[in-house]
Amino acid sequence: MGSSRQVPIEKVRNIGIMAHIDAGKTTVSERMLFYSGKTHKVGEVHEGSAQLDWMEQERQRGITITSAATTISWQGHQINLIDTPGHVDFTAEVERSLRVLDGAIALFCAVGGVEPQSEKVWLQSERYSVPKIAFVNKMDRIGADFFAVVNEIQSELGANAVPVVIPLGAEDRFRGVVDLVTMRAVYYDDESLGTVHHEEEIPDEMREEALRWRENLVEKCAELEDALLHKFLEGEELRPAEIRSALRRATIARRVVPVFCGSAFRNKGIQRLLDGVIHYLPSPADLPPVICEKSGHARPPSDGEPLAALAFKVQSDFHIGKLVYLRIYSGQLRSGTEVYNSTRGKTQRVGRVLRMHANRREHLETAFSGDIVAVVGLSETRTGDTICEKDAPVHLEPIDFPAPVVSVSITPASRAEQEKLAHALHRLGEEDPTFVVGYDPETAETIVSGMGELHLEVILERLKSEFKVGVTTGRPEVAYRETATTASKAEYRHVKQTGGRGQYGHVVLKVEPAGPGEGFEFLNQIRGGRVPTEYVPSVEKGVIRAMNEGVWAGYPVVDVRVTLLDGSYHEVDSSDYAFQEAARMAFRQALLKADPVLLEPIMTLAVVTPDEFTGAVSASICQRRGRIESMEMQKHNRLITAAVPLAEMFGYAGVLRSLTQGRASFSMEFDRYEAVPYSIAQEVIARRRERKQRGT
Repeated sequence: MGSSRQVPIEKVRNIGIMAHIDAGKTTVSERMLFYSGKTHKVGEVHEGSAQLDWMEQERQRGITITSAATTISWQGHQINLIDTPGHVDFTAEVERSLRVLDGAIALFCAVGGVEPQSEKVWLQSERYSVPKIAFVNKMDRIGADFFAVVNEIQSELGANAVPVVIPLGAEDRFRGVVDLVTMRAVYYDDESLGTVHHEEEIPDEMREEALRWRENLVEKCAELEDALLHKFLEGEELRPAEIRSALRRATIARRVVPVFCGSAFRNKGIQRLLDGVIHYLPSPADLPPVICEKSGHARPPSDGEPLAALAFKVQSDFHIGKLVYLRIYSGQLRSGTEVYNSTRGKTQRVGRVLRMHANRREHLETAFSGDIVAVVGLSETRTGDTICEKDAPVHLEPIDFPAPVVSVSITPASRAEQEKLAHALHRLGEEDPTFVVGYDPETAETIVSGMGELHLEVILERLKSEFKVGVTTGRPEVAYRETATTASKAEYRHVKQTGGRGQYGHVVLKVEPAGPGEGFEFLNQIRGGRVPTEYVPSVEKGVIRAMNEGVWAGYPVVDVRVTLLDGSYHEVDSSDYAFQEAARMAFRQALLKADPVLLEPIMTLAVVTPDEFTGAVSASICQRRGRIESMEMQKHNRLITAAVPLAEMFGYAGVLRSLTQGRASFSMEFDRYEAVPYSIAQEVIARRRERKQRGT
């Protein structure tokens, strides 16, 4: 392939599929690959043959863990498709995908409707201003109700959902769709797995309903376009092309969400969805130019501009080493050239540029603006880094990831595997920004932290299967924190006289609680040079060092405001180190007097259960120190929302399964920190002391 563009930027679509776990996301992606001619055999998740779920754990569990990128062609357009996970433990994968996508398909189950996790992903996509089209899947299932789901999208997500097709039949009588733009009935042939479909006149019994929904569609388009509204009010017939262009503009402006429907498993409705991606979702050229951090420059999506690309994912590959996924916002990226990583201030050489198809790859000479590609050779690049030209450096806004909340200690099965383990953990840490590796010097243990039980389980399985490292693990530990509950002051004078120059630093600090989630704030109230300006940052540094280990149980300190009230210095003996030490000791003394408490992560738990198990599920939440916040009916199920301490939730999946005969599902995400009841705090502290003693 030469260095000229094969597909104009207007015909490129960077899209993702987002949904609640089990809505059929990967099955929809697999059908898209099949109909676009990328695969000749349909992969099935439940058989473990899905092409995009290519990691061993994904096939075993039937869930998507990593976002797989793949490229398909449809009607002369290039669609870069990113398959994202629906499970909340892999929220980082969703965040990073939404950050680089231009549009998304929001997938809903025709029976389940808007489920808790689909609501969370929807809100994430709104935060990134991603235009969306919706697809109501599983129309062949018992209890499927397309119009109820459309209503839920409107009422629960606050979106202006506009059906573009309506179903022909439902459940086992679901045969196809009525296309409201062309006003034709589309039937799919079961023999050819839906590749053959034919169009007919709309059946008489459906005609009235189709006209009503067609009018709704035209009205929604006309509301946004004066010329169309005029035509509509005059009673003129609108051409399909007019409707599509009006709907496209409204979708890109995020004022409407076109809704499609079908059954991916039964091979119905996917081609119309692919048409919808092309008709209604934006190309990179339809969106505003990317804004660079710090400089505020805008980089339009043009091949002639200097290079600006964002590394949104890093993946270890056994055959070719480290793969870095890039979204190119402007300019061109050629294999073999040097690029500049402005985040790390390093020049790196691009080895090869690859277009990914799940875990297969195609080599490219050049990638252009709007492309999503994988690159070999950027060994120093991490997730969120900006890749650009050294002569025209830019900083793109990095990706924010939440802090991990669960930790577990791990030790290699033998001393010989120590080095192998360190290498494997480094590789996994590069791939996943929410997986953090630490070392506890007191217990001499390696501590790994992640977003939840499943997240750590998957990582530990990967250590065994991919990296062939045997490890033993401790019990999962919660990321506790400490904070102050009252204001207090302390003074500390750090004085050391040695043979030569001495050390002198003296500070008076006030420590007081900040609001929950407000973090750390440092204020300097000294006027006049009692502590010279150059030593004020040293005082702050000393406080931050002291905050890494609280005075009560040794956990990090959060949500405090520290004020430097007074102090003194010595012309000769004062130094950066002396003031750091004085601040560290003063902070510890002040915190001891500020009635410190232990904080624990509180999670928002959403359980969807058949109504007959509501009592048992509620009781199990209360047993776990949970507070039920709401209970509401969702079709045939009840949605229970509660606030629960993470420490009580280990192994909950198994408990819920046995309580509800496997019919309930739950999702859980971090919400806030709260004080631990005194008796439980004493147990946590005793356990921590015991671990420290074991380590010494």
